[in-house]
Amino acid sequence: MFGQHFYHKSIRNTVIAFGTIFNNINIKRLDSSGNPLQTIRVPLSYAPKEKFIARLDQNANLTGDDSSVAITLPRMSFDVTGYAYDSSRKLNKNQKHSVAKNATGDEKKVYTQYSPVPYDVSFELNVFTATSDDGLQIIEQILPYFQPDYTVTMIIDRDYMDTKRDIPFILESVDYEDSYQGALTDRRRIIYTLKFTAKIYLYGPISSSAIIRKVSADLYTNTADQSPSRSERVTVTPNPTSADKDDVYTYTETLEFFDDGKNYDEGTGNDT
Repeated sequence: MFGQHFYHKSIRNTVIAFGTIFNNINIKRLDSSGNPLQTIRVPLSYAPKEKFIARLDQNANLTGDDSSVAITLPRMSFDVTGYAYDSSRKLNKNQKHSVAKNATGDEKKVYTQYSPVPYDVSFELNVFTATSDDGLQIIEQILPYFQPDYTVTMIIDRDYMDTKRDIPFILESVDYEDSYQGALTDRRRIIYTLKFTAKIYLYGPISSSAIIRKVSADLYTNTADQSPSRSERVTVTPNPTSADKDDVYTYTETLEFFDDGKNYDEGTGNDT
């Protein structure tokens, strides 16, 4: 059943979008008179929280021989922590949608796919600082944008679908940790943990079928009989027949009349 390869990069693009939201946060350090001394752009990386805690614990002493290679604070990290199906956004799974593009460029086929599946992707953003003021500056540049969500418009699979969808990133919680205990020569560690949920859709494979360019409908009389007689046939074709769905075209209707099942007359009309 499985085995057909498809990859629309939905999760990958969501991770990129999440990181882009927080990749330009700066803090300013002032002197006692309020004059600016330093502006620092807070580095952001994709890594779990435990990785940075281990680095901080290994280089916790500010006076040791390895203090020159200790991790620099402030900095931020984020990673994906889980996936969950969201039944509240469930769509009709049997409904098909036309795909805007196709990789082969074959205009003689129509490309469709079933309705996407709603999933929640959980993110965790960690803020590591050595001073309380640095952490407050970073947090105050983030929280006002989430009430409790921040929506990003994303292009879904530009190569195949090229459709836009609004993806909300919802702020679920904010946790605070301050390791103020220890010797005076130990590095202080303040960690803010922000948990988010992204409401995304995952798309299945794209299927193809021939474009319907001719439709015929037969009309019968005496339908109560065992063998009803066909009295009329209506045939509809596009004009020109090579027209694509984005072209300007009309419809040609052909009427065929039957007497005892035998054709005796025909009429043609054009409709826009």
